[in-house]
Amino acid sequence: MGLVMGLTFLAAGTSIPDLMTSVIVARKGFGDMAVSSSVGSNIFDVTVGLPFPWLLYGIIFGGAPVPVESKGMACSILILFGMLILVFVSIVVFRWKMNKGLGITMFLLYFVFLAVALLFEYHIIQCPI
Repeated sequence: MGLVMGLTFLAAGTSIPDLMTSVIVARKGFGDMAVSSSVGSNIFDVTVGLPFPWLLYGIIFGGAPVPVESKGMACSILILFGMLILVFVSIVVFRWKMNKGLGITMFLLYFVFLAVALLFEYHIIQCPI
């Protein structure tokens, strides 16, 4: 159950402020600003939010490496890459326009990702890599 909460509530909690600002600027007619805001915040999270705690750990513990243990990391990366391709294909299919069909497609893709992640987490399916 912790995986579902982590994937859902954490993702929603970090994305809601971006969503609100994107909706506000999109309603004012600045759709490109709304998209760049959401992309920019994710780039910031990966380039600052992820390495900064590791940097602090290295400073505090004299440069000791940070142990990262994940048995299914390769499969997770492949799933995320596959989802990236499916999202891009979905956007192309809907002719680069955000509408109800694309929104429903994005929700379905998220639920597929969540289902596969849960199947891996509870060892119902095994990562072949």
